[in-house]
Amino acid sequence: MALRSAQGDGPNSSHWDGGTEKADFNAKRKKKVAEIHQALNSDPTDVAALRRMAISEGGLLTDEIRRKVWPKLLNVNANDPPPISGKNLRQMSKDYQQVLLDVRRSLRRFPPGMPEEQREGLQEELIDIILLILERNPQLHYYQGYHDIVVTFLLVVGERLATSLVEKLSTHHLRDFMDPTMDNTKHILNYLMPIIDQVNPELHDFMQSAEVGTIFALSWLITWFGHVLSDFRHVVRLYDFFLACHPLMPIYFAAVIVLYREQEVLDCDCDMASVHHLLSQIPQDLPYETLISRAGDLFVQFPPSELAREAAAQQQAERTAASTFKDFELASAQQRPDMVLRQRFRGLLRPEDRTKDVLTKPRTNRFVKLAVMGLTVALGAAALAVVKSALEWAPKFQLQLFP
Repeated sequence: MALRSAQGDGPNSSHWDGGTEKADFNAKRKKKVAEIHQALNSDPTDVAALRRMAISEGGLLTDEIRRKVWPKLLNVNANDPPPISGKNLRQMSKDYQQVLLDVRRSLRRFPPGMPEEQREGLQEELIDIILLILERNPQLHYYQGYHDIVVTFLLVVGERLATSLVEKLSTHHLRDFMDPTMDNTKHILNYLMPIIDQVNPELHDFMQSAEVGTIFALSWLITWFGHVLSDFRHVVRLYDFFLACHPLMPIYFAAVIVLYREQEVLDCDCDMASVHHLLSQIPQDLPYETLISRAGDLFVQFPPSELAREAAAQQQAERTAASTFKDFELASAQQRPDMVLRQRFRGLLRPEDRTKDVLTKPRTNRFVKLAVMGLTVALGAAALAVVKSALEWAPKFQLQLFP
């Protein structure tokens, strides 16, 4: 059973929280709920429409809806029996002690006011889910912060469905974080600065001069911001967005947070300690809907294919989540989150602007763009393979990014 009533359901933006007239809010909410149910009841399920709903303002609105839509976004049959194990995993698992310590430290991730007995029961379920997934997938390696993602699913969809959803997520979106080393995680972090450079070279150069690196964003990335945001409504809103999008979308969202805080960063002393301290303290009052929209726009303009060479220049890596989707066969040809974002982005532009670059950094671009759906022409065979991954969602793509 999913237990989050103490915190309630609902979106987080001022618009959806009643910033506009109540009647207008209720009408828009009712319309969106109807559209979601229409997509769910279509035969086959209209997953493209569900992605649009998850990305658009307010996300999926309630946990009741998330319990129906999240499995569709991950191509998981919610009616299948959950995986089980006949082994005593707490005695056998090499990760049990670390998982236990992390779960015991996760008190703030549970709704305030939840009875202690209820919370302790959920913590036991959290341990069981993690150990079962690790036992079923020996290629996966536990990392600190993984429990922050699992507990989000547990609180929203309950233990039975959370196990199936997190297992799928772990073998796809989170796969790079669960390698024996952090090489691929570091490589994904290396996309952060090229994104910032494309939009705001002054901010990029300042951060490079300060030698701040990207470690401040590590916990953001590997927990999908679950560890650093105190309001659970904000966390699940981001999960709606990330589940509907490309696996690298969290790093784009990290970039827009840094870009949003441009003035604060530039006002800092230009040294590693000062800038790192500022950026590691993430504000809790961010304009989430605005940032979600901006992250989607940046992904369309600067897809991973265009940033791959710059990211690789910072650190070589063999594989990323975009290339580990070889068995992630989605049921519908319409399940292409990149296409959803591109269509949405084009709809935001005036007709006369649709063939122009926007948000482009003021100095000369390193890449040639062919409108919004542009393909790079100068990145070589490996990067062109990533173009295919980024623009087509590429569940079958098996090539390495940098052979």
